[in-house]
Amino acid sequence: MLTGASQPLAVKYVIRARFEVDGLVEKPDVIGAVFGQTEGLFGPELDLRELQKSGRIGRIEIELHPKQDRTIGTIIIPTSLDRISTALLAASIESINRVGPYSAIVTLEKIEDVRESKRKAIIDRAKEILHQWTIETMPSVDEIFKELAETLKVAKVEKYGPEELSAGPEVDSAKEIIIVEGRADVINLMRCGIKNVIALEGARVPETIKRLCKQKEATAFLDGDRGGDLILKELLQVADIKYVARAPRGREVEDLNCKEIFDALESRVPIEDIIRPKRGKPRVELPEKVITLVRELNGTLEAVLLNAEFEPVERLPVSQLAERLQSVDGGIEMVVFDGIITQRIVDIASEKGIKTIIGSRISEAVKPSLNVQLYTFNEVSEISKEVS
Repeated sequence: MLTGASQPLAVKYVIRARFEVDGLVEKPDVIGAVFGQTEGLFGPELDLRELQKSGRIGRIEIELHPKQDRTIGTIIIPTSLDRISTALLAASIESINRVGPYSAIVTLEKIEDVRESKRKAIIDRAKEILHQWTIETMPSVDEIFKELAETLKVAKVEKYGPEELSAGPEVDSAKEIIIVEGRADVINLMRCGIKNVIALEGARVPETIKRLCKQKEATAFLDGDRGGDLILKELLQVADIKYVARAPRGREVEDLNCKEIFDALESRVPIEDIIRPKRGKPRVELPEKVITLVRELNGTLEAVLLNAEFEPVERLPVSQLAERLQSVDGGIEMVVFDGIITQRIVDIASEKGIKTIIGSRISEAVKPSLNVQLYTFNEVSEISKEVS
C-alpha cells in the first residue's frame, strides 16, 4: 500500500524498518499506526502529513506477510530531509508499539543513502572520461621538456627600476602589483605562478615603489611579525597602498607554500579597514589608568575586565578567563590580563563584542582580527611613550 505525496520529491534517504505484529492486520492498520503514533511527537516540522504535503517525504510503502497468527513486514519511507531529521524520523517510527488491537515491535533495518549509487556511477564515468582524455591529450616527452624549459625561462627574476629591485616579469603589464619585502619572497611567489610581484629590498620605500603605487592597484604582502608591522607603517606613510595581506603570525612570506600564499592573498584587507584617518598617531590612545593597570598586572597571573569607560568590572585569575568570557553578555569593552593571548580568547572576544585585548604576549598561532585589537604589555609601553 502507498500513501501519496502532493509534491515531487528528490529522494536523499530511504528509511527501512521491519515490524512484527502479534496478530493478523492489514496494510491500512499499519499506515494508521505510522501516522497516529508519530503525530505530535516533534511538532509540525516532523509531522508525517505535513512533510508529505510539503514534499519532504515521499509515499510510504508497506510490505507485509501474514505468518500463522502473526504479521511481519517492512515500512519504507523515502525522504529528502537532512541527516538529523531523517534519524529523528526513523527513531519515531521505531517507537510504534501497537498496530490495531495488537502489540507490535518496529526495528530499524537501515537508512539507505540513495545518492551513493549515483555517486558511484558518476565516479565510474569520470574514470572512463579521464582515461580517454589522458590517451587523447598525453603530450610527448619532447613537448614536456620544451614546456618545462619555457616555464623556467619565464620564472627568472628580473631587476626593475633604477634601484634594480627584484621583480617578476609582469609588473609593467599588470594592472595590479604585489609588494613583498625581499628577493626570496619574489622567488616564492613566482614559484606559485604569481609574476606581478616586486620587492622593497630594504626598510626604506624606493621611489620606484611609490611611483608604481600611484599607477597601479597595490597589495602589500608582508611577513607576520614585528618587522612586517614596521614595514607596513613605513609604506602607509609614503605610498598609496590599496590592500594589505599578511603571512600567518610568526611566519615569513618566503617560507609559505602555494596554498598558504593564495589563502593569504584571498584574505587581503582594504587599507581603510585597518588604519585610522590620521596615520601619524598611535593606533589607539589608551587612558593612563589602563596603562597603570597593565603595569600592576605584570607578573600577577590575573585578568581584569573593563567597561566602555575603562573602569574595572571584574578581577579574576587568568586560568578562569576563557570560561568567564563565554558568559559575558555585553558591557565589556576591554580585557587586560597577565597571560598569553590565544586564538580561543580572540574568538570568544570577537563573538562577545569585546574590542581590545591586552596580554603579556600573543601566541604565534593567533590570526590577525579586524574586530579585536590585540596588544602586548610591551606594545602598550611603547604606545604610552608615543602619546606622551
